[in-house]
Amino acid sequence: MSNLDPTADFLPINGTDFVEFYVGNAKQVAHYYQTAFGFQPLAYRGLETGDKEKASYALRQGKITFVFTTALVPDSPVAEHVRVHGDGVKFVALWVDDARHSFHETTLRGGKPYMEPAEMRDAQGEVVMSGIHTYGETVHLFVERRNYNGIFLPGFMAWEPEYRPEPVGLKYVDHMVGNVGWGEMNTWVDFYANVMGFNQLISFDDKDISTEYTALMSKVMSNGNGRIKFPINEPAEGRKKSQIEEYIDFYRGAGVQHVAMATDNIIHTVSELKRRGVEFLYVPSTYYDTVLDRVGEIDEDLAPLKELGILIDRDDEGYLLQLFTKPVEDRPTVFYEIIQRKGAKSFGKGNFQALFESIEREQERRGTL
Repeated sequence: MSNLDPTADFLPINGTDFVEFYVGNAKQVAHYYQTAFGFQPLAYRGLETGDKEKASYALRQGKITFVFTTALVPDSPVAEHVRVHGDGVKFVALWVDDARHSFHETTLRGGKPYMEPAEMRDAQGEVVMSGIHTYGETVHLFVERRNYNGIFLPGFMAWEPEYRPEPVGLKYVDHMVGNVGWGEMNTWVDFYANVMGFNQLISFDDKDISTEYTALMSKVMSNGNGRIKFPINEPAEGRKKSQIEEYIDFYRGAGVQHVAMATDNIIHTVSELKRRGVEFLYVPSTYYDTVLDRVGEIDEDLAPLKELGILIDRDDEGYLLQLFTKPVEDRPTVFYEIIQRKGAKSFGKGNFQALFESIEREQERRGTL
């Protein structure tokens, strides 16, 4: 009998298992994430493993696993997803102890089934996987791997190229942000609360996140142990087109806007990423004239932070350092955040003004503001 006690954590999650992108050319995308972001080759699935319809490359850095999947045939859900959305996140896979229980509890509460619990086996054991739909065409998979000792998942083989650029110090997924359409934020906040048992950590409205031209609203949902944090953004009325509207126009609907990846040394990580060609948003040097008045004393020297354009913010529990890449593909959709937390649990509210003005400068260059 299922327990519907609202105080119980009916969906225990150990962490993010992997994030899978559907892309136009997985071989080249994997090379880019190796070269630019320092991800390490892990596993491969494709023609050589008996998959005639798609090829996938799994890469890992710290606890972050990205999978890039491409279609091998034109009549394919992967090809159709890329045709509509461009390269983007299809699966946000969550590591659970019991994928059957996770599916049962979430569908019982109104989650729309994507994949009934299924066992996948190879010589290294079995993985149980199930899944439900979330915003847009994005899917949450529940991955149970307690009886599996293989390199990644059944159906994959070890991928061992000679080419192995050094990691850049990325540790784990800090949070993942979803962009949804006008008036849809509370619908998906309710989904995470009711279907997945998440709590709302924080809320920003258009008074918090606005510039002269554009605005958005955001609420941050977190699971019971705080390892999974999903901010949900929707556009708000402004004089010009916000970054959320731009994303939805080019992605053709709701989807994952950015993945925030944590580091223990943001100066090293960002320096290395820049050296490898990753482009970041530009923050005017005047930001640094008053930032320490706002955030107080920090451990780092301000000079390298200013040189790299790293933003600083403080909350009641500490401070954080953060920086955002430009979109990593031609459609202005998916980008990344690099974040180092020095005690802070928040999301950089004090940086919103500078950050959004920087994004608007890029939108203006693209002619989409």
